[in-house]
Amino acid sequence: MTNTLTLERATTIAEKFSSKRIVVLGDLMLDEFIWGRVSRISPEAPVPVVEVHRQSQALGGAGNVVSNLKALGAAAVPVGVVGDDDHAARLRGAFAELSISTTRLIIDPSRPTTVKTRIIAHNQQVVRTDRENRAPVSAAIEDLVGDCFQEELDHADAVVVSDYGKGLLTHGLLSRALGLARARGLTVCVDPKMRNFDSYQPVTVITPNNQEAAAAAGIAIDDHESLVLAGRRLLDSIDTSAVRGPIAARTASGSTRPPSPTGSSVTEHPSCSASARAVSSTAGCSITHVTR
Repeated sequence: MTNTLTLERATTIAEKFSSKRIVVLGDLMLDEFIWGRVSRISPEAPVPVVEVHRQSQALGGAGNVVSNLKALGAAAVPVGVVGDDDHAARLRGAFAELSISTTRLIIDPSRPTTVKTRIIAHNQQVVRTDRENRAPVSAAIEDLVGDCFQEELDHADAVVVSDYGKGLLTHGLLSRALGLARARGLTVCVDPKMRNFDSYQPVTVITPNNQEAAAAAGIAIDDHESLVLAGRRLLDSIDTSAVRGPIAARTASGSTRPPSPTGSSVTEHPSCSASARAVSSTAGCSITHVTR
């Protein structure tokens, strides 16, 4: 049996989102883009002068996750923190355009709304500026966010935790949120950031990239075998059913390796088949899926 993600299989999976309510707990941010052109160098310093033609914005971080879930047809509920500033209003406006409620966004006057501004000229990014506070949120804010999350779980079908290391997902909040989700039997998917993966449990699946997996497992990932070893080490170290991560691949179909002595197995899922590559930017990649 192949696990290739064909267009037909992807459509079948996507159709199931329409009946699901998914709570997204994580670092919300606004992605701002300034578009222009460069025709001269500044006389003040050896840097290009960008003549601005237009500006645009998009939901970023956990907000992008919410936007993607909405596009798939799910009812997505963002839970997170914003500042008491104009950027928070813009963030709420972006959610409103998608008919997404922002009642679970907690205002923290002590920190700015996270904004990443990219200046682009001739389709090349010239520089990026970040407005953010990565310090952990206060205990009071942590409690408010935890209360909002808990209230949403009664109506949730699944949870996504999206960590960008901006201070919201403290060990205390993760412990409370993940424990509550497990008690309700909900599927929980975590996109991690912390080096200390002990905080990301209990979960259903965790999706580190290679760098994050290597840091958490203490293994240099430079080939398929070391990748699988890192995945198995993570499985043995935290309470999760699966570890998923991207690798470069040349295989044309899925392949499953025998279970390890600890009872885990490894499955490679090519991200797209030949028929799907025309509409996918992930051609040539696969997902390595390590399960118990």
